[in-house]
Amino acid sequence: MPPATEHTHHIRVRNTQLEMDPNRSASGGDDVDGRLKVAQSQLEQLQAQREELERLKQETEALNSRRRDLIASQVEMTERLSSSVTLIDREIFEMRQEIDDLEQCRSCFSGHLTKIEKLNPESWSRDQLATQLDRALAIVEHAEDEYGQAADHFSRTRSAGIFSGVRRAKAPRGEFSQQFIRGLAFNLPIISLGAMALIVYLIK
Repeated sequence: MPPATEHTHHIRVRNTQLEMDPNRSASGGDDVDGRLKVAQSQLEQLQAQREELERLKQETEALNSRRRDLIASQVEMTERLSSSVTLIDREIFEMRQEIDDLEQCRSCFSGHLTKIEKLNPESWSRDQLATQLDRALAIVEHAEDEYGQAADHFSRTRSAGIFSGVRRAKAPRGEFSQQFIRGLAFNLPIISLGAMALIVYLIK
């Protein structure tokens, strides 16, 4: 048999099929870098947003804390001021009432003082003595009674010191003591003359 004939086929491969396009490779690298930069930028923005949210959260918590403190202080001061205003109003009312009472008391005492200062037992004649004594004693006893009532009234107030150390009004005198005083006053001139006559007699 004749020997087999070998056939050789030459395959031509284009350079573009075996070699990578440099421009295409560079363009792909730029895309990756660009995406990385975008991702990095987005990450930084997210981080900044997170930090901003954290800051706003802290500020909100601080403001809420201050608001709670304000509300607590507001409630406390409202109660304290309201109570103080009520007590002050009551104190002012009582002080004004006491001032009114003192003014009435002063007017009353001034009237009694004028009447008592006008009494002049030395100028009373024997005929007028009994009548004048009755009138004078009534004036003095009336003043004593009202003075005692005033002292008792103001004993529970800040004006109690006005009447401190001064005796209260005397109890009304009995009929016997009044008659005794009147009789003594009526017979005082006679008793005085008798005593003087006795002294003169003894001296002789």
